[in-house]
Amino acid sequence: MILLPFLLAIRVQENDAGLVIRLKSGDPDAMAELYDRYGRLTYSVVLRMVRDRALAEDLVQEAFLRVWNRVQAFDPEKGSIGAWLLAVARNRAIDYLRSPNGRRSRLDDEFEESAHPSLFANLEAEILGADEARRLREAVSKLTPNQRQVIELAYFEGLSQSEMAERLGQPLGTVKTWVRSGLQKLRNEMTSTAG
Repeated sequence: MILLPFLLAIRVQENDAGLVIRLKSGDPDAMAELYDRYGRLTYSVVLRMVRDRALAEDLVQEAFLRVWNRVQAFDPEKGSIGAWLLAVARNRAIDYLRSPNGRRSRLDDEFEESAHPSLFANLEAEILGADEARRLREAVSKLTPNQRQVIELAYFEGLSQSEMAERLGQPLGTVKTWVRSGLQKLRNEMTSTAG
């Protein structure tokens, strides 16, 4: 599911508070548990962005190391550790994609679809319960193709709205409307079906 990271950002696992306490105390077993919980999801998101297995592994390792080194500054009142980790990994991937090496690599892959879709096949079911997965699929299915495309470009390629407008050959105002309306539709669908 392409929008799974958005749902993870608003979903907090019950045991995350205890995990954060253990991470802040320097417990290496807590780091292993964090990896067990979020490693595959993080790798899948980064792989989808950079389309290179070895590079994705390196970027994920850097993200986990950054979280380990900066966990003291993490405030669980402001979000979940999983969402923070995912944001750190996504930012590392975007930094790479914006670097000269990343731009060159992206030109080679620009017209290629997602490299290995089998990596994502059971991810949704592993992370979400059946009901949550169904609700997310329904919410995404209600997006227009344009809304879905701009949200993917923003999330997985880190494109700004101006960059999306240029790539898609659309006016900036149109792209802004697609992004705003797509995110609003997802938010409304997920909150209205949560009850």
